[in-house]
Amino acid sequence: MNGEGGAVAVLVVDDQDLFRGITCALVGMVPGWRVVAEAASGEEGVILVQRIRPAVVLMDVYLPGINGIEATRRIVAGNPTVNVLLMSSYAADDLPPGTDDCGAAGYIRKDELTPAILLELLRR
Repeated sequence: MNGEGGAVAVLVVDDQDLFRGITCALVGMVPGWRVVAEAASGEEGVILVQRIRPAVVLMDVYLPGINGIEATRRIVAGNPTVNVLLMSSYAADDLPPGTDDCGAAGYIRKDELTPAILLELLRR
């Protein structure tokens, strides 16, 4: 769903305040995108998706409680039009099982995250 002024509504889910802040700042650099909410856990992310219906969720893989993979499964099952992009500091080969079939639209390493990469991943 689009946010105010037709902007693409984005939810950022990361338990680390620093990475969450950096991700929010990068989203703010994408023309037409706007962070509408932040979450620090998978459970909180799932609840917020139901409440605010963002178009995009940037989801950390390793979270306390349910991890980002399980949170993504739950989000996509109830909201198939939401694009979830998984993020982690780890290489794709080092991610836990289930990453490939959880319903995520893509994966990006946190150290490679840029506004251009965000747009590219969602165009695939």
